[in-house]
Amino acid sequence: MTTQEILIKYWGFSKFRPLQEDIIDSVLSGKDTLALMPTGGGKSVCFQVPSLKLEGLCIVVTPLIALMKDQVQQLDRRGIPAVAIFSGMHPREIDIALDNCAYGDKKFLYVSPERLETELFQERLKKMNISLLAVDEAHCISQWGYDFRPSYLQIADIRERIPNVPVLALTATATPTVVKDIQEKLLFKEENLFEMSFERSNLIYDVENTEDKHSRLLQLLNENKGTAVVYVRNRRKTKEFSYYLQQNGISSHFYHAGLETEERDKRQADWINNRTRVIVSTNAFGMGIDKADVRLVVHLDVPDSIEAYFQEAGRAGRDGGAARAVLLWHKSDLSDLQRNFNSKYPEISYIRNIYNALGNYFQLAVGSGVDSSLEIDINDFIKMYNLNPLLAYNSIKFLEKEGYLFLNEAMNRPSKVYVGVDREVLYRFQVKNPKLGDVLDVLIRSYSGLFTDFNIIDEGLIGRRLSTSALSIENALKFLHKNDILTYIPRSSKPRITFTNGRLQTKYVRINEDRYLHLKNTSKKRLDSVINYVTTVAKCRSEILLSYFGQEDTRRCGHCDVCENRNRLSLSKNEFDDVIELIKPILTEKNMSLQELIWECSKIEQNKLIKVVRYLLDSGKITKFDDKLIWVMN
Repeated sequence: MTTQEILIKYWGFSKFRPLQEDIIDSVLSGKDTLALMPTGGGKSVCFQVPSLKLEGLCIVVTPLIALMKDQVQQLDRRGIPAVAIFSGMHPREIDIALDNCAYGDKKFLYVSPERLETELFQERLKKMNISLLAVDEAHCISQWGYDFRPSYLQIADIRERIPNVPVLALTATATPTVVKDIQEKLLFKEENLFEMSFERSNLIYDVENTEDKHSRLLQLLNENKGTAVVYVRNRRKTKEFSYYLQQNGISSHFYHAGLETEERDKRQADWINNRTRVIVSTNAFGMGIDKADVRLVVHLDVPDSIEAYFQEAGRAGRDGGAARAVLLWHKSDLSDLQRNFNSKYPEISYIRNIYNALGNYFQLAVGSGVDSSLEIDINDFIKMYNLNPLLAYNSIKFLEKEGYLFLNEAMNRPSKVYVGVDREVLYRFQVKNPKLGDVLDVLIRSYSGLFTDFNIIDEGLIGRRLSTSALSIENALKFLHKNDILTYIPRSSKPRITFTNGRLQTKYVRINEDRYLHLKNTSKKRLDSVINYVTTVAKCRSEILLSYFGQEDTRRCGHCDVCENRNRLSLSKNEFDDVIELIKPILTEKNMSLQELIWECSKIEQNKLIKVVRYLLDSGKITKFDDKLIWVMN
């Protein structure tokens, strides 16, 4: 089949989006390729289509468990065999998944970068026929990127084991420095970048300073009809604002990673199918969701980086229709940002102490706990060791990025069963244990494929069929698990932590101090860029965003809040810029009255100068003290 026939058969689209076909052709010609495509550009098709044309398995590296699960489900629905390996899985689940990739018919294997380093993975890799290595969220490989993960640096080692396999790196947000770094770190044979423009001419960016975010949100939703996403920083606020909207007659759900899987899926489906108009969410919402007709995205908290904001705001207007991205802020938000930044980088000694505390909490001996998925009650852990919640959580996240452990955030994990013995052994056991035999009989009749892979099961359903309780079924399955008849993974809704290499002595938990300081400094620069974006009143929002990502040859969008204010001056861009160019150096050097400035700038038409000065006063770029004009911003 041609690539277009594959697209039609599996995705139902008659043609590719811009750049997709060029990227696919580059991959099929065996070239290392970097695809820089903003949110909604269709990155996954760029590795999925060529992989279906090529013989063998595509390995997809990504740090996002939610994205892995979502894409595997989507591929399964299209009849494309795929599997994901992520933290929290039972070792037997991992073993079966890798076997199916080496000897079965799987076309896609989704893995975290940390998984590539394990001995088990590297041994099975030798038996796999790899056609393509896709590296999603490729900015994570760069120390200049906004989500650097040291484990991504190990991908280059994997390339040495599959030397003739091309790599396709994909990211939605990367500055020119990061673009260059990605290609160097992934050992590209030659630079090969496909870059889609970041400009979204149909999307209006607005930033508003307000003390009453509740009322302003309601007003925005009444002004902008259609589907909306509202982003907040924490789970408490998702409930607070969602209930507020409901009380004011707007259909709304709240969404965060702590909800049970079924409930999250239901809320997501209600929103996608327009049964719910507004989703109020943490940044857990949006990954892998392709809803084209979102008309409004509102941020009620200032994001940590331009990259995060651009991705989230970019979920509006993917159908090309007019849409708005509005960021509401108050001066107290900037203090919160600084406080969050300070807690994001605990002292290195504190991070090491948290690692040690985790080992003690789980009562792990040094060297034990390799790949064991351990439930953790975060609140209990914090109370037990009298910890600062934010510092403790961010220390755990830092340890995760450094590859010492995985944190699987709280989510509902359904029960699973795999029968690992052959049918003859199973029959003999049933004869000797008739009551347990009945449980096994109903289990096998209720679920197909138990002898080849893990199946999600419902203890309540089995109990009803045997006229007993779900608890008695759980106990029976635990007994069968203990006696090696089957592998039973009970349901869980708590966060889980996995020690990658087992517990280490604290002295061997090494965090590179130079790298730590570098990450902290680059993170501070990103924070400053966000604050500049929020507080600026004199430069087009779109131009600021495009400039951040290295696209300098741009024009004013003409419809963001800054441009709208400028438009009211009835001056062209050149006229406005000419006045600014003249008065800025004058007022930077010396404060003077408006009349003095008019005399000093006699070459400029007085009416134009007064309009620009009034605009600069209203927008806070200059201020007035004792009748003198003072330039206050760069």
